[in-house]
Amino acid sequence: MHRFQDKVVIVTGGTSGIGLAASQAFAGEGARVVIAARGADQGESVAAEIRASGGSALFVQADMAKPQDIESLIKRTVETFGRIDCAFNNAASLDGVFKPLAEFTEEEYDSSMSANLKGVWLCMKYEIEQMLRQQPAGGVIVNTSSGNGLGGSPGGSLYSAAKAGVIALTKSAAQEYIKQGIRINVLVPGAYETPMLHGAKEHYFGATPEGIEAANNKWNQMIPAGRIGDPKEAAAAALWLCSDESSYVVGHSLIVDGGITAAWR
Repeated sequence: MHRFQDKVVIVTGGTSGIGLAASQAFAGEGARVVIAARGADQGESVAAEIRASGGSALFVQADMAKPQDIESLIKRTVETFGRIDCAFNNAASLDGVFKPLAEFTEEEYDSSMSANLKGVWLCMKYEIEQMLRQQPAGGVIVNTSSGNGLGGSPGGSLYSAAKAGVIALTKSAAQEYIKQGIRINVLVPGAYETPMLHGAKEHYFGATPEGIEAANNKWNQMIPAGRIGDPKEAAAAALWLCSDESSYVVGHSLIVDGGITAAWR
């Protein structure tokens, strides 16, 4: 029996990077996966690939910066599968990076917080409401933060602030809802080979083979493990947090970063 056989699992940002790896891994473990992302073509393609491999997947187009999309995502999931057993709130945006704090506009601040913090709160709000009223009640939620959320990042103040907020939201909600059968934790990834990291490499080092090589060399030197992570490694950690194997893990920040933050966390 697979760990998530017939469980209903939502993965936001489920079409690329860590989210894609998680969508595929949950499906491979028997889950009925609801994949949420902004891009319809890519989302339908990912869902179709999972189904072609024998898994169960539904794509729902949703922007985590739009409250109505989040509410519709939860509604569509319940209408289709009847409940929510696990939610991996993983979607994120690079809004709020690449400039010093004072150079951001108020509109950029609002955009960063909507995509990276408010969206997580709204996902949790609607997921928790559903988990409390379904029978049997309960469920598991894992939110994705970032190593930047453990402290700060020059040129990434707004993103770092939002990701720090995700950790605080998670720890607060974990204490509030565990006695009602909802277990909540946060995944704190470091550098992984994802489209988001690739965008950062191009911004700082240039979109040339030489620039990407220089970026990779710098990251490899910074990370004690000596390499950038594979998204499958972060996905494996998320699945463990969602599984019964971590049943006594509550309000935890699981840092999976090859040791890059070990010196100061």
